[in-house]
Amino acid sequence: MAEPILSTRGLSRHFGPLKAVDGVSLDIREGSITGLIGPNGAGKSTLFNLLTGALKPTAGTVTLAGRDVTGLPPDRLFALGLGRTFQIPRPFARMSVLENVMLAPLAQTGERLAGPFLSPGRVRAEEAAIRARALEVLDFVTLAPLADHPAGKISGGQMKLLELARILMGDPKLILLDEPAAGVNPTLTRTLIGKIEELNRAGKTFVIIEHDMDFVMRHCDPVIALAEGRVIFQGTAAEARANPDLLDAYLGAPAGD
Repeated sequence: MAEPILSTRGLSRHFGPLKAVDGVSLDIREGSITGLIGPNGAGKSTLFNLLTGALKPTAGTVTLAGRDVTGLPPDRLFALGLGRTFQIPRPFARMSVLENVMLAPLAQTGERLAGPFLSPGRVRAEEAAIRARALEVLDFVTLAPLADHPAGKISGGQMKLLELARILMGDPKLILLDEPAAGVNPTLTRTLIGKIEELNRAGKTFVIIEHDMDFVMRHCDPVIALAEGRVIFQGTAAEARANPDLLDAYLGAPAGD
């Protein structure tokens, strides 16, 4: 059994009397594609925000690759190998697809106030290397033909592939995807799934929030279910299919419920 790449113990986030995440303890196995399911309001996105540093927990801990990362900001976590996408993509709409991807690497010399003046050669070399890498990543996610298009003018499914490309620029160990198939046409969904599985075979670990239960049952194992901020199920996809509570509450519910 592979060691957990990410663990939480007693992780909670309260908003006044509302316990959005309530004492969640879980382990994400390295090399897995873990599905995170549950109805709207179950706490899935809040949990992602806690794992990725967008929110600080009320209580509990988060451990990444054996290191306590509780409360670290998103940029520190990205540097440590944890990336995430959002349910609604957030590209810089007026910038090109390629420029959006080139912005992803952290601590670029050209971003420092004095960098272009004190180290122009280093800035040019670094930019050339980042551009080359960005083009490779865009080719991998099938967006190379759109490299010069404004990011705000591509389709919703292509924006989700663009978000994945931006994350891959950091070469993360663990990738959290928030409803990657939502609003995406079947052709692009198949492309996205294919890329997720290819990256998984190359050693990347995924946690995926998804309401499409067919997607989860086909492509995720294990499965974790949340309800009212608590974990109510952790197990294999086969066990999830056989669990009567999940069958009634989640697996039999229409997508989006």
